Amino acid sequence: MNWLSIFAIYFITWWVVLFAMLPIGVKTQDEDGDVTLGTVASAPRGPHMLRAVILTTLVSGVIFGAFYVAVVYYGFSFNDLPRFGPLAR
Repeated sequence: MNWLSIFAIYFITWWVVLFAMLPIGVKTQDEDGDVTLGTVASAPRGPHMLRAVILTTLVSGVIFGAFYVAVVYYGFSFNDLPRFGPLAR
């Protein structure tokens, strides 16, 4: 693995994890009991992007670390994928 492939895999992992982490912990204005006039009651209460970015970076770092260990130290590759699925008859 060279540095470009490492960056590309981490970048893709980070974006996928970001969209998975965004709805976690979001309170709506209706749940908070303070609906701003002219907005929908189901709108998020406030921005939480800094928290989402930090959690995304931590979670994607753990996922990428596990992937890196599996590839570099244990030698897993795309050729090993059929071994995880059922055998063709």
